[in-house]
Amino acid sequence: MRRLVFGGSFNPIHHGHLLCSRAVAEKAGFDRITLIPSAQPPHKSAASVAASADRLAMCQLAVAGDPLFEVDDIEIHRQGSSFSFDTAAELTARDNGPVHWLIGADMLMYLPKWYRAIELLNKIDFVVIARPGWTLDWETLPSEFRHLRDNVVEAPLIEISASDIRARVAVGRPVRYMMPDAVCEYIEKRGLYR
Repeated sequence: MRRLVFGGSFNPIHHGHLLCSRAVAEKAGFDRITLIPSAQPPHKSAASVAASADRLAMCQLAVAGDPLFEVDDIEIHRQGSSFSFDTAAELTARDNGPVHWLIGADMLMYLPKWYRAIELLNKIDFVVIARPGWTLDWETLPSEFRHLRDNVVEAPLIEISASDIRARVAVGRPVRYMMPDAVCEYIEKRGLYR
């Protein structure tokens, strides 16, 4: 079974995450998508992110009953910042196989700044999700990262962002249809993002 890891803060998870990762899995021949919500994203302040238990629960609610998706709490149980390097090492040891990791094209320019980035390239086969019309001057990336141009998969353009959802919730605007209903209900019940 070919598995595609999709890590992130998922603060909150929304239809853009789900539809785009499904499109990539279908185009690139993956049988399973593993969502890995981060405990503490290294590039975000703890105050700006909902509790990891809430984000994990929202991911589980979002994909309940869908055989393509699963949720892994591997980062939630680890102390400190959630570095992809550490997660990849654990996944490799546990699953005894290659790790295919989905990242957005917007993160590609930051990838060289990730924790132990060069070593990470040897642990992870990155799959880059791109929006239609997306372009990048590959020469601006360090040479070690340029081979990733062969791993770009185009996905549909879906204009939904977690930051917009949080802003809408904060002022009482509706977010229905932006996320699965179960996630909307969870946010309302828990009073998140207010």
